[in-house]
Amino acid sequence: MNFLSLHCTTGLTFAQIDGWNSHDQSDLRNKELSDVFTSAEMRKNGTENISEESTQMTKTEEQRGERNTSERNPTRELVEKVKTVMERRGDGLTSQIETEMEENTERETTTAGSIEGLFVKKSDEGYTPEKFLTSSLLQEGRKRKIYSLNKPSDKPQLGTAKTPSPRPVKNNKQSKNKTIKKSKEKRRKKNNKTQKPPKKKKEIFPPMQFPYFMDNYCPIECACYGRVVQCSDKGVDKVPYGIPYNSRYILLMNNYINSIQLDLLNQYDSMEFLVLSNNRLTDGSIEGAFEGVPALKRLYLDRNLLQRVPADLPASLEELRLDNNRLTVMSKAAWAWCPGLLVLSLSNNSLWNNSVPNGVLSPLGNLRTLNLDHNMLISVPLGLPLSIKELYLKGNLLESFGRGAFNGKSGLVVLDLSENRLTNKGLDRDSFLNTTFLESINLEGNRLKQVPQHLPLSVKTLNLEGNFISSIKKSAFRSLKKLEHLGLAWNKIFKVTTGAFRMLPVLHQLDLSHNTLKQVPRQLPKGLHSVALKHNKIRSVPRDAFCWGNNTLSGLVKVQLEHNIIDMAKLDAHAFRCLRGFQVVHFY
Repeated sequence: MNFLSLHCTTGLTFAQIDGWNSHDQSDLRNKELSDVFTSAEMRKNGTENISEESTQMTKTEEQRGERNTSERNPTRELVEKVKTVMERRGDGLTSQIETEMEENTERETTTAGSIEGLFVKKSDEGYTPEKFLTSSLLQEGRKRKIYSLNKPSDKPQLGTAKTPSPRPVKNNKQSKNKTIKKSKEKRRKKNNKTQKPPKKKKEIFPPMQFPYFMDNYCPIECACYGRVVQCSDKGVDKVPYGIPYNSRYILLMNNYINSIQLDLLNQYDSMEFLVLSNNRLTDGSIEGAFEGVPALKRLYLDRNLLQRVPADLPASLEELRLDNNRLTVMSKAAWAWCPGLLVLSLSNNSLWNNSVPNGVLSPLGNLRTLNLDHNMLISVPLGLPLSIKELYLKGNLLESFGRGAFNGKSGLVVLDLSENRLTNKGLDRDSFLNTTFLESINLEGNRLKQVPQHLPLSVKTLNLEGNFISSIKKSAFRSLKKLEHLGLAWNKIFKVTTGAFRMLPVLHQLDLSHNTLKQVPRQLPKGLHSVALKHNKIRSVPRDAFCWGNNTLSGLVKVQLEHNIIDMAKLDAHAFRCLRGFQVVHFY
């Protein structure tokens, strides 16, 4: 036990010890100091022999207290007491204590005066040195952390202990047991706070065997997103095994699937959309595959090797795509199974008039869209459903469009007859007799030499591009009061009669590019928004081309005059007087 440990145990400072005067020491009760030493030594060493040493030390101090110690240093007396104890214990710390004593000698003289003054001040207030030191010892003991050892060792070890009680210890064993119990309780509380909760063991389920078909399972070849199963571009040659039964969208395009197992799809009660595009399916490989699928609405079988329409389509089907196959035959019995079909696409096949009997599509009473693009039809099939809204016949061999296509008043809105062999004779007075709701007609890429007559009055969009029209007469569009978009590009038009477009009050867009016009047509419609005249042979712009009558401000926002031979020096500026600015006109 060195002097520093004694200082920590008792709570005394050098200033307090050095400040003792001779007349104050005689009145101090050394019994309390001996009790402090005794309890501190008991907690550190845990032996009963210390009590005897403390008793002897107390007697020695009482004898010395009777002497006159006014000329002696109180610090030296305390050190001598400690040395006496340490010599009896045989710890060999005498030299260390002497060194500490010499180091603190210089501070003794300076602190003695200040402490003495403090005592005098306290004594004036009714305090005595005995009371002051006793209270200071108790206060310092409560504030400081007293360190004790659980096991005796040569080297001092730090440990927590409570402030020693000023009362004498009656039973050392009982106090020791109490301190051990309290320390154990503290450790338990500390461990309970810092201890991590035990980790839950992962439940290991036994491996399941096929078939999976679980809602949360996805085949290795596919990627599942909710109820969408994406198996496209995987190079599989059959439908992957294990697709969940609750799937709504199954995508299998761009693979090598050559067959579908019978009754494989019957268990998919929720499937609404099945895509089998770009595979190697044949007629025999899919026979009976779609018969028992109750909720299927959209079926894509385009770009396969089918030669006829499947005969066992589900009744719930609303959209069927059979584009880019080898269809040559179509029977009425094939469509009897799906009367609710809305969209039917049969483009890029080998259908011709003999393979499409009259009225073959009559069972489809709810059909809205029919696509027969790029086949070998010479004429429009007769007896088409009157419910059709959109009819696409692009890229066939049509030479005429007769009224026999619809047996009654049709609800047709969009008609595409582009890239055929239609002539003006093929579009007679009766061609559009029953199409009173027709709004869009595409006649691009045919063999027309004049603007067709007797077009429906309801037409809003008319495309006549890529024909052989050479001139526009004044009466060409007289009856088309609702026309909004007119395309006349890529013809051979060199002449437009004055006022030919004047009778189109709601015309917004006019395209006359890629023709042989020498001047801008006169008296263009006042409501025109854009006009394309590029790639012509225009040299001049008449004054009444854009601005005529009482037209003070034109609605034109774009005038394209690029790739012409206009001489800007001879250009009449009054021709653009009603335009919003020259930025509207594009010459280059």
